[in-house]
Amino acid sequence: MADVLFTNVRVFDGGGDAPFTGDVLVQGNRIARVAKTAFGARPVPAIGAQVIDGAGAFLMPGMVEAHTHFSWNDQPSLDAIQRMPPEEHILWCAEVAKRYLDMGWTSCVGAAAAKPRLDVVTRNAINDGTIIGPRYLAAGQEITLPGGLGDSTQPHLPQHEFAFGAIVSGAEEMRRCVRMMAKYGVDSVKINLSGESITGMPSEMSQFTEEEIRVCVEEAKAWGKRVAAHARSTWSIKQCVRHGIEVIYHASFTDEEALDMLEAHKTEHFIAPGLAWLINTSHHASQWGLTPEVTKKMGYHRELEAAVESMRAMRKRGIRILPGGDYGFAWTPHGTNAKDLEYFVKYVGMSTMEALLSATAWGGPMMRMGKVLGYIREGYLADILLIDGDPLADITVLQDKARILAVMKDGEFHRAPAMQRTRATTRWAA
Repeated sequence: MADVLFTNVRVFDGGGDAPFTGDVLVQGNRIARVAKTAFGARPVPAIGAQVIDGAGAFLMPGMVEAHTHFSWNDQPSLDAIQRMPPEEHILWCAEVAKRYLDMGWTSCVGAAAAKPRLDVVTRNAINDGTIIGPRYLAAGQEITLPGGLGDSTQPHLPQHEFAFGAIVSGAEEMRRCVRMMAKYGVDSVKINLSGESITGMPSEMSQFTEEEIRVCVEEAKAWGKRVAAHARSTWSIKQCVRHGIEVIYHASFTDEEALDMLEAHKTEHFIAPGLAWLINTSHHASQWGLTPEVTKKMGYHRELEAAVESMRAMRKRGIRILPGGDYGFAWTPHGTNAKDLEYFVKYVGMSTMEALLSATAWGGPMMRMGKVLGYIREGYLADILLIDGDPLADITVLQDKARILAVMKDGEFHRAPAMQRTRATTRWAA
């Protein structure tokens, strides 16, 4: 692994301050030196290092996607996702994992898989170098109950063989389900505490008994696993706080009590609202029969308004809101994930600085790597992006693959800058 020196770059270090002109030295898989310099200054020598002259390009930490479904296959329904044969499905996951890294997402948090071990196998294959992809925390199937979100089975077919989710009924079935997921090697378990309007179960409808939820969390934590929840309803959000469910997906419908509870425990929870799903389902899915008239009747327009109001309130209270959510449907295709940062600015009222921090500095603790990930700082892991343009001036540049000049993960280039050799030395220019 060759050492790399980035010079003449504008460094966004993840600390919340304005970028500065500087040099960044990578040795092995760590950032060894970060130095402020004058633009065009001769870099501090680094013997044997490959020198990348950024010519003023924007250098930032790799981004973290907090609500990832590699196995969602850009189809318009849960059935179409789940019924992909397993052999093709794992190949799909491998291709999508590479797509995320291509777009600058160097870390991702799995939020449910369409089959029991897809996430685990994908994570393991990334880790051992069999396939290319971001750092990944693997999930299992969504845990649901008969008739709940994720129970897509037909009455005449064996329930557990053709289910999108892992279906349980009662505390002991829940305990067995979580234990099986732990056996498979997941990093987290996800429980569907509320509905989803497109499936016929309204988003504000909630499911599961207190005892089932308690056993899910108790058993997962006994095995050292994180717990996440699909939680759109007010009741389900409160259950997440009461039971210590760390990752809350959606959190659309809140009241003052729910906001107060989240604020009181804001260092213990992460919110990934999945605004792209609500926005695109409401307004950009007509091609698949989901016209605005249809989705309004489903309740998505009302939910979008509620979610925006909830996220604005959470932002003011300092509750962590992270990008990611339900990319992998036909109208939210994989690779367009940086739209979330644009939506955070446009709908939630974040500054571009806050939006960048949500995808970088806040992603470190989301990955449970808060001391080594999410910053351009000495000693941190070298997950680094080089950007043509300034995301602080125009957050949408991160949606353009051509503007992402380089992607480095763990000190190695996944995509090296298209470079031109300037002279017969180790110095190169982006």
